[in-house]
Amino acid sequence: MQREPFTSSTIRSAGYDPATQVLEIEFRNHRRYRYMEVPPEIFAGLRQAESPGAYFTAQIRNDYECWRLVNPARSKHQGQ
Repeated sequence: MQREPFTSSTIRSAGYDPATQVLEIEFRNHRRYRYMEVPPEIFAGLRQAESPGAYFTAQIRNDYECWRLVNPARSKHQGQ
């Protein structure tokens, strides 16, 4: 999924697929998550928020099913 960079101390980038209503967020710690069944107005709100991190916490984090995406190559090298 194509993500766009964010000016945020919490969110590095985010992308949205309106056809599937999937929101993908990469945080500053490089962890990526996909949030399911997110309405387009929620993504629009995230993009327009003065504080995307605060908006995420208030409107997304605990309200939508999510999956953490793991990069196997990156995980393999962590801790070495």
